[in-house]
Amino acid sequence: MIALMLVMASGCKKDQEYDQGLSAAEMYTEAKRYLDQQNWGRAVRAYQGLATRYPFGRYTEQAQLELAYAYHKGGNPEAALSTADRFIRTYPSHPNVDYAYYIRGLTNYEQRVGFMERMMPSRVRDRDQTAARESFRDFDELIRRFPDSRYAPDARQRMVFLRNNLSFYELDVARYYLRRKAYVAAANRARFAIENYPGSPELGNALEILHISYTEMGLPELAEDSLKVLALNYPDHPYLTGDSNRGFWSKLWPFGKD
Repeated sequence: MIALMLVMASGCKKDQEYDQGLSAAEMYTEAKRYLDQQNWGRAVRAYQGLATRYPFGRYTEQAQLELAYAYHKGGNPEAALSTADRFIRTYPSHPNVDYAYYIRGLTNYEQRVGFMERMMPSRVRDRDQTAARESFRDFDELIRRFPDSRYAPDARQRMVFLRNNLSFYELDVARYYLRRKAYVAAANRARFAIENYPGSPELGNALEILHISYTEMGLPELAEDSLKVLALNYPDHPYLTGDSNRGFWSKLWPFGKD
């Protein structure tokens, strides 16, 4: 073990001595090679070395973006987010700053929206949705600031899923409150989904919850308004037709349709 540590230390020292003679362009090329090889650990160290030796310049600026990506792919979301945030603060007018917003959204997206949640969303009420909300805001900011960005189409697609997932989460919680007869809390959740996630396939269900909640709260005018809006926009909604067997599975997964 001691011998192995000595060999590793010797290797690191040789790398450092080798780096001393490299230009910024050469150090960047070396780091990019590690990145292309998906050697995330070596890429991180190489980009860090470039930033230390050459703290200013176009290679170092681009290296910070790629460092955020290396952190993201290497399983260090906190470092990826902080690196992206630092780039946005330091280089707000950089021609590639849109990528910093994108990698921030992507890191938050993949941090909490895992495979099982994508395929089995029925237990989202039990999960912390903070990262999903952050991802939604990150992608939204990217699209608002850079609507023609090359990353905007993917961001929009991910936002559709996040919007559907988050609205489902809000209504899952609202239904829980309904069962507990906490009608004010249920109405607040439903109203939040309507206001913050327009276009979600869950909005008809939100109006249904509003109608039930307002009725139970003794607010007939608000209840009637909710029912009118539901009938106008979702005339075939199960709450109106009495069909309670229609599931939500196909509505939650957006890929392949707008």
